Amino acid sequence: MSDSGTADHDLHDSPFSDFLGFELLLEEQDRELLSRVRAFMTREVEPVINEHWTRGEFPHQLIPAMAELGIAGLAYDGPGCPARGALVDGLVAMELSRIDPSIGTFMGVHGGLAMGSIQLCGSEEQRQRWLPAMARMELIGAFGLTEPDVGSAISMGLATSARRDGDGWVLNGEKKWIGNASFADLVIIWARDEDDGEVKGFVVEKGTEGMGFDVQQDKIALRVVQNAEIHLRDVHVPEANRLQGAASFADTSQVLRVTRMGVAWQAVGCARGAYEHAVRYTKAREQFGRPIASFQLVQDLLVKMLSNVTAGTAMNVRASQLQDAGMLRDEHASLCKVHSTVRMRETVGWAREVLGGNGILLEHHVGRFVADAEAIYSYEGTREINTLIVGRAITGESAFV
Repeated sequence: MSDSGTADHDLHDSPFSDFLGFELLLEEQDRELLSRVRAFMTREVEPVINEHWTRGEFPHQLIPAMAELGIAGLAYDGPGCPARGALVDGLVAMELSRIDPSIGTFMGVHGGLAMGSIQLCGSEEQRQRWLPAMARMELIGAFGLTEPDVGSAISMGLATSARRDGDGWVLNGEKKWIGNASFADLVIIWARDEDDGEVKGFVVEKGTEGMGFDVQQDKIALRVVQNAEIHLRDVHVPEANRLQGAASFADTSQVLRVTRMGVAWQAVGCARGAYEHAVRYTKAREQFGRPIASFQLVQDLLVKMLSNVTAGTAMNVRASQLQDAGMLRDEHASLCKVHSTVRMRETVGWAREVLGGNGILLEHHVGRFVADAEAIYSYEGTREINTLIVGRAITGESAFV
């Protein structure tokens, strides 16, 4: 980072939660991209998101404008992809979730999990066939791994089956918690080959006979995200739609490794959003004749929140730099996910505390971040599972049962 680059950067456009100026690590064109994303989320998403959150509906009308941002598959260098790298991708994920974690999750599923599966596990022909349209968001993707009866133990317990049938495959099984599934054009389904017992990936296109959905209702978190149960009943998929580079769960894991970093960034974004709303509230809210921002106990909580946000950002920045260098390991991503989500939960709780009773009203936004944090805390590997991944790395002993 040069002195001239620092001088040229207009810091007033950065969130005040970027206390140590992490955006200064980026090139000018990448800072401009963050600025465009920030403007879109502030002007287009924040004014309408509470209404959609309350109704549990996705703002489909915003997809064309999101597509114009050019952020789908941001980290990948496949056909038609932006190829801006993991650090830029992570900071954009944080920017999305800073305004609304549901939008951050939607993009994480489409641009991270679904596009990542094709980029990392597909053939060159498959990448050429699907990625450009997905990058333009003309085709929306979903990622079907989790099942009703197995979550953390999915590597060993995945029950959805794939049976070879002539020049294609027949899929049977159930999936659960699959974001975007009910309206996705392409659903990545992970299934166990009945012949060799290995997990393989399949791209199932919208409208394929035998694939049905039930949108999950009454969620208390990420209500805008359209999670669905997927029912697969003798679903025929051509061999051309089998991801040619996915031969075992180890291949699935390489997708999860990079997208787990995306969730760590979403967690920091969620914490940042709650912190920023809390700071604004303390400056406007008066008690005993002065703004509560002048109270010592309030400032103590604000500094604790900022410390969490800053520490999480720093850890994720370094891990994303390792990812860009091809050096990211499972335990790196798992440590970031553990730290970011635990501190996110702590931070949104303090933000709600600062707002008092008003903290549970959607009009102040903090309550939405408190609720959404509960989903981010659990998906892409629970705290316990990710802790054991890191524990195995530092001790050389596996504590998995």
